[in-house]
Amino acid sequence: MAALLLAKPAFSASLDVAWWRDGKMEVHQLRQGGTAPPPFDGARQVPLASLWKLFVYVYASDNKVAMPDYRCGGRDPEEVYCCDAGQSIGHDAALAQSCGPFFSPKRLMIAPASWRQYWTGRLGAAPAGDFSWLSDPAQLAPARTVRLDSLLRALDRIPAASRVDAEAALLRVVLDGRGAGTARWFGSQLRVKTYSWHEQRRTDERIGGAAGWLADGTPIWFGGAGGSSNVFEQWAPRLAASLPPVGAADDGGCVVVDYFKRYPIRTVRGERGVAVPGPLNGRYHVQFDNGQNLALRSTGELMLLQEKGGRPQLRGRFGVNEYVARVLDREANANEPEAAKALAIAARTYLQQNAVTVAGCQQIADSSATQRVSPSPATPAALAIARWTDQLIVDGVTVRYHSNQASEGTMAWSEAVRQARQGKHYDELLAAAYPGGALSTFGNTGARCRRLAQNEDWLARSVPRWQRALLREAGYEAPPQAPLVCALQSGAPYSEQSRNRIYMRPLATREDRITLAHEYLHLGLRNHPRGQDEEYVERLARRLVDLNLEAL
Repeated sequence: MAALLLAKPAFSASLDVAWWRDGKMEVHQLRQGGTAPPPFDGARQVPLASLWKLFVYVYASDNKVAMPDYRCGGRDPEEVYCCDAGQSIGHDAALAQSCGPFFSPKRLMIAPASWRQYWTGRLGAAPAGDFSWLSDPAQLAPARTVRLDSLLRALDRIPAASRVDAEAALLRVVLDGRGAGTARWFGSQLRVKTYSWHEQRRTDERIGGAAGWLADGTPIWFGGAGGSSNVFEQWAPRLAASLPPVGAADDGGCVVVDYFKRYPIRTVRGERGVAVPGPLNGRYHVQFDNGQNLALRSTGELMLLQEKGGRPQLRGRFGVNEYVARVLDREANANEPEAAKALAIAARTYLQQNAVTVAGCQQIADSSATQRVSPSPATPAALAIARWTDQLIVDGVTVRYHSNQASEGTMAWSEAVRQARQGKHYDELLAAAYPGGALSTFGNTGARCRRLAQNEDWLARSVPRWQRALLREAGYEAPPQAPLVCALQSGAPYSEQSRNRIYMRPLATREDRITLAHEYLHLGLRNHPRGQDEEYVERLARRLVDLNLEAL
């Protein structure tokens, strides 16, 4: 494979593109001169090439298989995709760089029986032979061909929770991998594993491209003549324009905003008079001590608190993209998309560099001294920009911005708008404002999950015992699937509702079990105001743990 990639780059007169959505495959062919290519459908045989590494990554990540770093010895020619002799590579970089030796099933000690059981469970009932290429890890040879519709359906049946780490790793492809420089066109919407291999019938030619997912989980595959790098370089703008509209994905991460820190609040009034402490739902007017008033809306994401002296305080809790969109609405607008993309990335970077971590959430004040955050739900246009730039940040420099005064390390919104109107793209705006920085990713999809099997087993045994009590609680909805319980790196335990995950420490005491029940209740009450009432949740968690003791 290494020799193939050193061949002379090929010009591709067409690019074949396919995706799977709503139970069916859609195909497109992009042309750039030459004769029309032959049409294709789901029966087309495509090379598995290096896409097998993606399936090994998903299996290993989902099954807690140890993936130790691979150390390059300098003798294997495939290590050209891994590291220099004497250096090592980890699992995320190995996936993005297509390091084959890292994912060797033999090296990772993947048992064929466990592999077969896992993929049978994921793929479900299917006609005989449809997924036979996934039945044995030893069969995942690069030269193997598979039906295109089978490949896309296999990607479609990998649950969001199982692919989240792979997607985060694959974001690197358009930043500094085989698709380096194409983030201008794709933002963070493309999470794909690249491949390059022989053309099936003409072994002296190559086909290259990628397969994986769009940001909303839509499986996608594309391929054309030449290596994957050539395909990205030649087709990125047209490929990006041809992709289907990407639906809203779960908003990862957690941001807590303390509102109006510089402006003391006198009262908060709703449609029924003075608001009482607790979640806010509806329209409200905030009256400040300086006599000013502000109207806002909340659908439960804002909480009215009471400080020790009795003074009202407003606090919001959002996913990272909702937070970024609210900053964009408050600090600027989404009317000039390229400038808005640049500001969204700057705002996300500022959050990363300046927020403090409290109970698993990033916490920051709404203030002109930090970032101003709209107290009302983000506009659709701003939210679309935030999602398009999901996880993108500027790395290597301190990031600031201002409405109209540019300076070293500070982007001026007015200047960004002016340059955008001259045809500059968002990455060019960021390069001009932060010349020492580089586009990178910020893992706002949540921390990597090192699963706690003991915690998950205890929860799986306990939930059935709790059902009768839980069904009597207003607002309880069982999570759609059993949550992952992940090892907490630091800070207080917390639940990440958008990813159906609980972060905590291993079970050791009764209090640990109460903590696990407590965070499970936050997931079960995620759509109800009672889920924000810590005292109620704690009392109920203790009752549930006592039910376990009674059952014994």
